[in-house]
Amino acid sequence: MEYLYETHLHTREASACASLSGAQQVRLYKRLGYTGIIVTDHFFGGNTCIPRDIPWQEKIELFCLGYEHAKKEGEKIGLSVFFGLETNFRGTEFLLYGVGKEWLLSHPQMLNWTVADQYREVKAAGGMVVHAHPFREASYLPKAKVYPDFVDAVEGYNFGNRSPKFNELAVQYAKQYDKPLTGGGDAHNLDSGHGGVCVKQPWNSVKDYIEIIIKRENYQILHQSKKLEEEMET
Repeated sequence: MEYLYETHLHTREASACASLSGAQQVRLYKRLGYTGIIVTDHFFGGNTCIPRDIPWQEKIELFCLGYEHAKKEGEKIGLSVFFGLETNFRGTEFLLYGVGKEWLLSHPQMLNWTVADQYREVKAAGGMVVHAHPFREASYLPKAKVYPDFVDAVEGYNFGNRSPKFNELAVQYAKQYDKPLTGGGDAHNLDSGHGGVCVKQPWNSVKDYIEIIIKRENYQILHQSKKLEEEMET
């Protein structure tokens, strides 16, 4: 039996660019035949919809609502939901896995971190850092930068990319620096691509995802976007 997991997903509760709520994303992925999702909303340095002028604890409470709403809906209908986030350093974005709400609450200084600081702190917590869509080109993005010393893996297949060349460059980057590859849908709305990984065993926690990527075993990347429209036709 195969199990599908989306590893890169946004909700409108926290990501300004998303149109679906956490609960809506869960119902969508259940319809698409997935076993689970990892909610990775845009954190405060990126395209967030969380007010910037409120206390840190309030910010984190609001930021986690998309995940919490998704988790509640997932428990209701039978879809696993795990926590992650997407950080932004002047346009360069990273997916963090293995840290949670309590970790965020206890690290208000993280907005002042460097990329190296982030990697050190996430690793100390037992987490994983993935370079998200490293070669995407857009008017709001600066020239691509690579950080091979401060990532565990590279998102080689991102279905939010507008051109296949962005994924091709990411795969080359991973090979050059001997980094594991991941895949993600970068799902924001109904028209998004829906990607991720396929595994043989269901996950009990996001630590299971970290383990297979670090060990580079027991997973396949979804290379073809799975769209809702295709499901509805069958």
